[in-house]
Amino acid sequence: MLSNLGATDRRAGDVKFMLMMHAPKGNGDWGVAAWQPEDVRAMVAYMHDLNRDLKARGELVSAEGLMPPAEARIVRAGRHREPVVTDGPFAETKEFLAGFWIVECPSASRAYQIAAHASAAPGPGGTPMSIPIEVRAVGAAPEV
Repeated sequence: MLSNLGATDRRAGDVKFMLMMHAPKGNGDWGVAAWQPEDVRAMVAYMHDLNRDLKARGELVSAEGLMPPAEARIVRAGRHREPVVTDGPFAETKEFLAGFWIVECPSASRAYQIAAHASAAPGPGGTPMSIPIEVRAVGAAPEV
């Protein structure tokens, strides 16, 4: 639970951050199929608890897991702006985006705390997985 990370007061100056969880293999194989069922349940429960805590603190904007890259497609605009759809990204990639959170909090340091908590999700035998989590501030569109 995140309750030990300190209270967060929502202020007008809160910033949105995207926390992107990267899976270690480009083909989407985490090896979860070989895990014991109780290990899978523990990892999923951990993520649900994280999301519940972030929501209760008023920091969760959105969180989603993504399907593996084999189901992804790349889309570009064709000559007349019609969608041109191709396979990709390709499995040669060393890692892929497995899921994300968008949080709104007062500082990058708070976003880093949340990311570290997500990174520590339990794997087989309850050992923390140390999943890489990329943290980026959400930018605003330039004035026109």
